[in-house]
Amino acid sequence: MTALGKLFRTTAFKLSIAYLVLFSIGAGLVLARVGARVKEVLDEQIEQTVDAEIRALSEQYAQGGLRQLANAVERRVRAPGGSLYLLSSHSGDVIVGNIEPPNFTPSGGTELVETTYERRGEPGVKHPALLRLFLLPGGFRLLIGHDIEDHEVLRGILRRALGVSLFWLALVGALGGLFVSYRMLERVDVMSGSARRIMAGDMHERLAISGAGDELDRLAENFNAMLERISELMAGLREVSDNIAHDLKTPLTRLRNRAEAALRADAEDSEHRAALAAVIEESDNLIRVFNALLMIARAEAGYSSDNMANFDADAVVRDIAEMYEPVAEEQGVRLDVAAQDGLAVTGSRELLGQALVNLVDNALKYGGTGDEPRIAIEARRVGDRVEIVVADRGPGIAPSDRERVVGRFVRLENSRSRPGSGLGLSLAAAVARMHHGALRIEDNAPGLRVALSLPAMRTTVGPTARMERA
Repeated sequence: MTALGKLFRTTAFKLSIAYLVLFSIGAGLVLARVGARVKEVLDEQIEQTVDAEIRALSEQYAQGGLRQLANAVERRVRAPGGSLYLLSSHSGDVIVGNIEPPNFTPSGGTELVETTYERRGEPGVKHPALLRLFLLPGGFRLLIGHDIEDHEVLRGILRRALGVSLFWLALVGALGGLFVSYRMLERVDVMSGSARRIMAGDMHERLAISGAGDELDRLAENFNAMLERISELMAGLREVSDNIAHDLKTPLTRLRNRAEAALRADAEDSEHRAALAAVIEESDNLIRVFNALLMIARAEAGYSSDNMANFDADAVVRDIAEMYEPVAEEQGVRLDVAAQDGLAVTGSRELLGQALVNLVDNALKYGGTGDEPRIAIEARRVGDRVEIVVADRGPGIAPSDRERVVGRFVRLENSRSRPGSGLGLSLAAAVARMHHGALRIEDNAPGLRVALSLPAMRTTVGPTARMERA
């Protein structure tokens, strides 16, 4: 396809031509209406002039009869201008006038008749005119009118102006359409080249943004944002693969070694059972890791589409707190719960409960220390959000590590001696994103404060109560 052919096939050029056609039609209608209106105005002026002439000549006839009327017409004939007069008898003989008798026989009335006439002394030369016949007593006829040749010239000028205007409009519109199409096609070609490089594997390539703020810039911005998200997901996938290979290699090796040692050893049944129990325990740990990974993947993939429901977050908070009360009491940790009533949200109750379980479990593992170990679980409404906060009095997390710690399999140095997979905060963050919320990690002075912020529902009170997302 040639470059010119590509220009003609662009949407910008087609839109330019469509707008050009519509504008040309509109301009033609406007100019046609202007021409018609000009003709109407000029005809009205001629009609008023003819009416005034008829009244004046009627007075002359009433005062002095036919002779005075003829003298008045004679004086008007000699005056320069486009006025036309013809006074004739009932038999058609010309008494006085500056035109030849017309070929048609006009009837007396109040309407002007558009026709052609011949001036006296110019036989065969036709001129356009507006004429009116006035009947006098005795059968005499007075024909009064006005030459409209200059009006026809004016109308011709308007028609030519219309044609020339439409020609230049079409030419400028076509050139403008080609220019706009060329600029659009140039930008689209640049974007297509960037897309080809991205498809070839260069994930650092981004679409160029001109800064004009037009639809192509908005498309490029959204596309670049999508690429950023894809890059993040791919980086996360690589990180997960590396972490799986690193963190799961040890328990899998330990699992295999225990099974192999049990097979080779000449041991009693009780020792075999102990080895199998250890294998089952390691297997359960691995299953928990893979279940956590599956839940994170489901949350990040939009698992919520068919599983969203309205529920009270405060009820979930109370259920989780009640479940962990015996565990906290056994560890000597004080567990405080403060949950407002009616904290309605829309989402997955299962995933939200699992995220809260992970936060409370982390708080018990790492924050249940000190002279007076205490964990506080709070749920409240803050503006149009529902916030669920789990706070402890443990060592906390350094500000430089708070963004990194929500990654998968990320475990800080001071936590590697404790059981866990490093997926708890990652799952909580994924659940927050799935619910259009956010996970915040803050200092509790002392300890750590983790807040899960979700969009709240607002209750509409009326004949039929309903709940809507705030």
